[in-house]
Amino acid sequence: MFEHLIPGAVLEEFSKDLERIGVGELSPLSKGTTSVVFRAKMGEKNVIIKLQRPDSPRSNFAREADIIRALEPFGITPPLVAYGKFGSLEYIIREFAEGEIILHADLKKRHLFEIVEKTALLDRLGLDHGQIQGGKHIIVGDRIFLIDFEKANWRKPKNLTSAVAMIFLSDNTISKRVREKFGIDVDFLERMKKEVRVYKNTGKVSGLLRVLSSL
Repeated sequence: MFEHLIPGAVLEEFSKDLERIGVGELSPLSKGTTSVVFRAKMGEKNVIIKLQRPDSPRSNFAREADIIRALEPFGITPPLVAYGKFGSLEYIIREFAEGEIILHADLKKRHLFEIVEKTALLDRLGLDHGQIQGGKHIIVGDRIFLIDFEKANWRKPKNLTSAVAMIFLSDNTISKRVREKFGIDVDFLERMKKEVRVYKNTGKVSGLLRVLSSL
């Protein structure tokens, strides 16, 4: 699947290199502008391996690994398993986030609360994810996880407001599905907009949680 990006012989050597640290059963999962991603096993754990593409315009895997480590105590993203180098290529191994991306997930009320709580926590930590509104970086399962912190940075955050806009206030596939499922009306959206403004001014999330409680 990735041989047009990385030669098969290189991928074979990479697989052998990972076997030395107990990682096996690699299968291609996806590709991006900077990396190719595999799913694999490490003992009983399902893991994700993100390997830098040789033609990548930038390399910030070490910074992403540091961010994942910093977030580990808070349960926002799956734990980092390893960061390393294979020749000149960097890679990250982290535990697999079980579930569906929010774009395809069947959202329940408890998921909405957890998304608000975890994005608000990211805001309090001062870390802006940077890609939340894309709909591919919130994983919905037994727990909510945010993934792929490649473009994240310690800057003025807008995680919660981005998530609320995507799920409720913008006009997109996710918001349309949520509005239909929960019978959301104009009054609910106006109350949500008001509490988003309060949050921006005060950092208080209680008003947003009260609005969600009315669903």
